[in-house]
Amino acid sequence: MEERTRAYLRGRFRDYYRRTELTPPPAANEREWGFIPWTESPGTTMVRHRSLLELGDLSEFLVRKRPRHVYFSAGRFRDPSASSMSEKDWQSADLVFDLDADHLPNVTLGEDTYAEMLATCKDALFRLLDFLENDFGFEELELVFSGGRGYHVHVRDDNVRHLDREHRREIVDYVRGIGLDFDELIETETVAGLGRKTPTERRTLRVEGGWGKRTHDHFMAFVDDLLELEADAALERLQEFDGIGEGKAQATIHAARNNREQLESGNVTVHTAVAQLAERFASKAVERDNAPIDEPVTTDTNRLIRLPGTLHGGSGLQTVRLQRDELDAFDPLVDAVPETFVGQEIAVDVTDGGTVELGGDSFTVSEGDQSLPEYVAVFLMARGRAEKEKE
Repeated sequence: MEERTRAYLRGRFRDYYRRTELTPPPAANEREWGFIPWTESPGTTMVRHRSLLELGDLSEFLVRKRPRHVYFSAGRFRDPSASSMSEKDWQSADLVFDLDADHLPNVTLGEDTYAEMLATCKDALFRLLDFLENDFGFEELELVFSGGRGYHVHVRDDNVRHLDREHRREIVDYVRGIGLDFDELIETETVAGLGRKTPTERRTLRVEGGWGKRTHDHFMAFVDDLLELEADAALERLQEFDGIGEGKAQATIHAARNNREQLESGNVTVHTAVAQLAERFASKAVERDNAPIDEPVTTDTNRLIRLPGTLHGGSGLQTVRLQRDELDAFDPLVDAVPETFVGQEIAVDVTDGGTVELGGDSFTVSEGDQSLPEYVAVFLMARGRAEKEKE
């Protein structure tokens, strides 16, 4: 990035901060702060180990320094400005989740557009929120569009703030479905056998919530699809599973047709073939329903995370704090475009053209000197795809 481009972006970031009032996180004085300036070096140099007391008034700091990126720590410390983590004296930490479109298994880099990547990431966010709200019952959630490639979720419930790394790792494993064991989703009870003296064991898949319900939902969807097939096609479909031959396939279809109520209740002992088949859908549930979070972020009790309301120096977009009921309608490529950059055009030299979807429009940008809406030009300059043209 040329100095002319850096100087322009520094100035426009300052203009944005002059017009923006930011809300700091809770216990802001107990957190470490850091920022990345607009430097000449090819890499990024983090300035960190700062307390809010050292930075001074946050709004004045942002106008004065015009940083490229701004961060605060998930952790709370007795001395947040100490230069080593041991000296900081850790007290507690938010539980933070990071979803990054670049790391999602169903995103293809180089093929999916930026808009497609962000849409996929929002779907993953809804899956994560299902775990946090319904499985764990967390209530104090802050949702944030990162301004770049995804979303952050800050959990600030009192009962999670003092969790150590190992306990946070257990939460990560749960939402990722790592090590999920089908038998752990089963409740077992002994019932008297009808007309028999020997009691039998009933195994019931937990269907009221959690991974049991997710597994059951996928299993029952498969059963419904199976019953819509012709008999031969249904038998053939079942025999695609390892270990299920014609006999077990016929028993499964019989149970699906005649023991629907038992299957709905989660009873997988209507036939051994049904139990064997249902178990396959635990891995299917993990594959489709897990939350593909950036695992090290959640386990790190000292992690620095982007400050909501600030600008992302790699896109020029806002880091947006979201209410839960705003999430459905939120379009990051429209709603995160700063008003400061709307309403005028500027001249840039585009070095890497292509399609840019931003502000509700799609722009086909060619390489070379041209005038573009400023928010598009800022986006391209921040991503290293354009330089500011000489006035």
